[in-house]
Amino acid sequence: MLGIDVLSERKVQDYKSVYNDIRDWRRRQNNGSVAERSKVNWDDIVFEIDLLKSQEINLDYILELIYEHKIDLIEEIRRIIRASVGNRAKESLIVDYINNTNLDTITDKANILESFYTYARCRLKKEATALIAEENLNEEEARRYIALALKRGYVSENGTDLNNILPKMSPLNPMYLTKKHKVLQLIVSFVEKFKEIDRQL
Repeated sequence: MLGIDVLSERKVQDYKSVYNDIRDWRRRQNNGSVAERSKVNWDDIVFEIDLLKSQEINLDYILELIYEHKIDLIEEIRRIIRASVGNRAKESLIVDYINNTNLDTITDKANILESFYTYARCRLKKEATALIAEENLNEEEARRYIALALKRGYVSENGTDLNNILPKMSPLNPMYLTKKHKVLQLIVSFVEKFKEIDRQL
């Protein structure tokens, strides 16, 4: 066994990160245009998500690394986040936290968890308020819809809840479906970024 070359943990993270980038790019390509007939069925590739989920990196692990390695941090953390399917959407949130926090004042790993989740909850409230205002959404309904989506961990289009948060507009208006799709995508991105943030420590 000693003669077998094993990839370093950093190399494994790099490969996962590149794989996730390619996977996301391929998914955008398929969604953005009419897919041509292909001899490769990308949905059936064996190493898809199961491999990555079996070695998924959780958010607390990333935060503990921030505490342990305060120097030359951002590029290293970006690499680790991008290797994690569940946390890729949180990249900007974590990098902003690093840039806006004096890490030297944090004395242990428990403190960095508390510090990050406090920061993230504050950002969650500010960004939810901004999203509702920018899209002119029905505030009460939108807050309820977003809170439920965060609790579930995903956004649902079922029922009339999504319609109820939209600004007053006739469903016959040609812009109605465009607005609905835009708002849906914004909330999906928001939930991916902030899900699991509002947990109790």
